[in-house]
Amino acid sequence: MINIKAIITNDFKGEFLEVLEIKKGMTEEEINSIVNKALRMMTLKEKVAAMSGNNFYLLMLKDLKFGVRAYPGGGVPRLNFPPFYFTDGPRGVIIPGSTCFPVSMARGASWDVLLEEKVGEIIGKEARAHGANLFGGVCINLLRHPAWGRAQETYGEDSFHIGEFGAALVRGVQKHNVMATVKHFALNSIEFSRFKVNIQVNERTLREVYLPHFRKCVEEECATVMSAYNKVRGEYCGHNSYLLRDILKGEWNFKGFIHSDWMYGLKDTIKGIRGGLDVEMPRAKYYGRKLRRAVKKGKVPQDLLDDAVGRILRTVLKFTTKEDPQTYSPDLIGCSDHILLAREVAEKSMVLLKNQDDNLPFSTEEINTLAVIGALANMKNTGDHGSSHVRQRNIATPLEGIKDHVKNKVKVIYNNAIDIDVAQQIAQSVDAVVIVVGYTYKDEGEYIPRMSRGYGDRINLGLKERDGILIDAVSKVNKKCVVVLVGGSAILMEKWKENVPSIIMAWYSGMEGGHALADIIFGKVNPSGKLPFTIPEDPAHLPYFNIKDDEIEYDYYHGYTLFEKKNVEPEFPFGFGLSYTKFSYKNMEVESNKEKITVKVEISNVGPIAGEEIAQLYVGFENSAIDRPLKLLRGFKRIALNPNETKTISLDLAKKDLAWYNPNNKAWELESIEYTIYIGSSSKNEDLLTKKINI
Repeated sequence: MINIKAIITNDFKGEFLEVLEIKKGMTEEEINSIVNKALRMMTLKEKVAAMSGNNFYLLMLKDLKFGVRAYPGGGVPRLNFPPFYFTDGPRGVIIPGSTCFPVSMARGASWDVLLEEKVGEIIGKEARAHGANLFGGVCINLLRHPAWGRAQETYGEDSFHIGEFGAALVRGVQKHNVMATVKHFALNSIEFSRFKVNIQVNERTLREVYLPHFRKCVEEECATVMSAYNKVRGEYCGHNSYLLRDILKGEWNFKGFIHSDWMYGLKDTIKGIRGGLDVEMPRAKYYGRKLRRAVKKGKVPQDLLDDAVGRILRTVLKFTTKEDPQTYSPDLIGCSDHILLAREVAEKSMVLLKNQDDNLPFSTEEINTLAVIGALANMKNTGDHGSSHVRQRNIATPLEGIKDHVKNKVKVIYNNAIDIDVAQQIAQSVDAVVIVVGYTYKDEGEYIPRMSRGYGDRINLGLKERDGILIDAVSKVNKKCVVVLVGGSAILMEKWKENVPSIIMAWYSGMEGGHALADIIFGKVNPSGKLPFTIPEDPAHLPYFNIKDDEIEYDYYHGYTLFEKKNVEPEFPFGFGLSYTKFSYKNMEVESNKEKITVKVEISNVGPIAGEEIAQLYVGFENSAIDRPLKLLRGFKRIALNPNETKTISLDLAKKDLAWYNPNNKAWELESIEYTIYIGSSSKNEDLLTKKINI
């Protein structure tokens, strides 16, 4: 138990204030009581000081780089209220030495929510071992267009899918008393113009498409929310009272605190506090002295100030006074168990997009010589170098992973493809070829003014011209080849797809990505990942996207809902991914009660080897009296099956998830119509079984 004695000051006119007691294992009622007492004891200066990060620039001058420590904020030193210590993500804790997982988009391709929760637990453990207790890495902005530079930091294009993964990461991180920040609230899906762009959006689109995944994380009791840089309907998100006060704190009853995105996330002192922003990060530019003056002049009501400070103190106490499930010594950071999980995540994330005539897996019994071609094959390439960059030296490249796997069974020849003619000659001389192409942090990622080398957002959705020429040159002389794609979002491949027998989407696959890739190429691991977005044949089929716009309207349709509404066939559909075995679906059953619909189906492995399948549940709205998508994802489950094994799986669908938002009534409404229930291996109708049900 810690006894905290208040110091009598002139601010309290000599009044004696009782002793506060902060201890481990406090109940919610005890925390509320002590915070209410503290609010009566605190000076205006102390309250305002608790509403920002502190000492950021001093620490940056000391470190000369961002992210090498946890950054403090909040706290009340006189009353011994603890501060929070912020670190970023989401590939892992960004402080050097941490386990570097595949990017979130890759993890979304695993469709494995339980695995994502395990990732969150490791992040929570390593955050604590680094001295952090606030993790700002639950990025759940929706992938509206694949050119978005920070696409790699989110999980995909579907709100339901993103919400499930975001909630899982929150659960895992917070098991270890680390506050999870969900970001960036809201409609932040353009990078280059994110500091100025005004997003126009109608109410149905806002409620049905861009907010449900945030609400899911709030229902999971995430500790904090980070506001976005952009404007929504003319008001910056950092002081957008409709988003922060009316919806987040009001309708959703969010109990935690809201902090700004860093550096440019707040533009106005009074608008900020009135709009609902509780903490300015990473320092007090508009809060601090400016906020104190505004309160003294009566421009900011005292109750708004106390609400913000109370939220901060309650949230921090809730997590710092909980009993810890374990100790957090430095040897946890990047330990062998955590690295093993990073490898499993990479293995389950990679997507086999094409495998003509069972070209893969390669066999070390049949291949004597293998060429590994491309500069990215020998590059430590884990993704963006912005705020999500995990500083980890022990990264297995594709080349290293392949060499480690084959050892002396296969002669491996590496060529960086600087000279394509030489690369072609090598390819012609070997039994098989692995071509590694795609992107790096220089091509896509976070845009930071005066620091970033590019626009953040991608300008070209296809491969670089040289990569396409390389693929053509190699595939002409060696048909036993596989193209490995590295990137954080959809890559168009219409120009060269038919020239190669096998394609793997490997993503930015983390510190163990090279080993995972080798395991898949040589059949030690059966690929099981599925796309968390749609890949078009033609970029013209995508929503409008201009990275330099000052204003843009986000439409109701994007991704697979847009393709289906326009009846356009994509290159690869949402939820698509191949395996080295085959699965079949049969005997679909649908049951309904007052609260939910239960869907059961038999899934069989009808192929030669063990594998894992991802069953996807969709609901069709073709009979709706209003404009709605043809169908929406409303459930999914990963299942492991041995050859000739059959299992029955069951998926529950909450009826509330069938509702639409009626802006006239300001309410969610459930239509009494006939719905179509789909279940199968991807969003493509040919891959789905169907049943009709009336509600």
